[in-house]
Amino acid sequence: MSAPLPSDPATDPSFSDLLETRPTLTMDVRDGLLFEGVPLHVIAAAVGTPCWITGAKTLRRRARALKMAFEARDLPVSMHFAMKSQDHQATLTLLRQCGYGVDIVSGGEMQRALHAGISPSGIVFSGVGKSDAELRAAIEHDIAQINVESVEELYRLDEIARACGRVARAALRVNPDVDADTHDKISTGRAGDKFGIEYRRAVTLYGEAASLKNVRLVGLAVHLGSQMLTAEPFRKGYARLADMVREIRAAGHTVEAVDCGGGLGIRYRDEIAPSPDMLAGVIAETLGDLNVRLSIEPGRWLSAPTGILLSRVIETKAGSPESGPNFVVIDAAMNDLARPSLYESWHGILPVAPTALHAPTKLWDIVGPVCESSDIFARDRALPATIKRGDLTVLLDTGAYGSVMSSTYNSRPFAAQVLVDNGKWDIIRQRQSVAELIASETVPDWLTASRNNNG
Repeated sequence: MSAPLPSDPATDPSFSDLLETRPTLTMDVRDGLLFEGVPLHVIAAAVGTPCWITGAKTLRRRARALKMAFEARDLPVSMHFAMKSQDHQATLTLLRQCGYGVDIVSGGEMQRALHAGISPSGIVFSGVGKSDAELRAAIEHDIAQINVESVEELYRLDEIARACGRVARAALRVNPDVDADTHDKISTGRAGDKFGIEYRRAVTLYGEAASLKNVRLVGLAVHLGSQMLTAEPFRKGYARLADMVREIRAAGHTVEAVDCGGGLGIRYRDEIAPSPDMLAGVIAETLGDLNVRLSIEPGRWLSAPTGILLSRVIETKAGSPESGPNFVVIDAAMNDLARPSLYESWHGILPVAPTALHAPTKLWDIVGPVCESSDIFARDRALPATIKRGDLTVLLDTGAYGSVMSSTYNSRPFAAQVLVDNGKWDIIRQRQSVAELIASETVPDWLTASRNNNG
């Protein structure tokens, strides 16, 4: 389960703890906080805040570590990055260079992936509500696999493929009725969740699909949830999938592939995060003897630790026993990073100034400027007692489900994005202006004419 929004000063990691577990962040006595060797105050001065920053070196290192965990077991596995977690062209390009394909959940993500040079043979299409147009595009681009989410979608896919004069490769996404032991809003493999086909129905459906002329089923797929921290839910889900493969084969049908999904969790606060070796071991134990092509769809584990959100203090509000807590109002908000308001998620927060690391602290509520009571990043969080207007802070581990979930609520334009790489940096998305935000809107001629006619 995700940690609750309120902090516990007695158990929260200290500034030093946060830095120790995130080696790409260092505190320099002169330049303050550095990310992959780049002083964050330099980026803030040049680009402004709030600003998303992605570490290329960090992403490469994690991409290699994940592949090596499976190579160490001599277990061939195709890697498809779950790009819903982070869909920037720079991220996709870097992972393509590391030998990764992508898992997509929309037609827009397919266009992004193709634009980043990812081959259609490296694209898997998941998602519970694929439109006819999206399925048609996937068929026409001849992507590797469409993970079918329902009986209805399977037959709709066959009709669309027939109209295209093609045969679509597909897998049945199974709902194995396994609790991933994670936050309720990111669980996807329980019986009441909207995803996938009930596992008992999927076995019979696999046989029924043999009569379809324009869909070729290649196997099964599953995704149990996100931010999973223990082996047991993976083991239960994959063992159920293995039993299904054997049952389907016993009925005389071919199963060539198993898509294991993603879900591997990370350390945000004080969690004991599993290593890729754990996932590789569970997959080898449950599915390794089935003689199938294996694939996984890592998202958060790859992208979350590669990102930070740089912000500046707008104001502080001193509290009292009568008026309540002390507030630090920063220029990042829930429209930028939605996870705390959606999932009560905990993100580490560090001051950037070099003198702040060992300064006396007091408890603050860190909030944004959006006009919503839920625009809160942390309660009772220890920050320097002397923190003031203009000081820089960073929210950690925001590379997954951060910038991709941003909105322009309160007419707050999209923040800039920067890529750092071992001492160098560049802007990879310019800050949107309010003028650009308004430029996409039009007013009907009849509305302006009506206003003029009425004086």
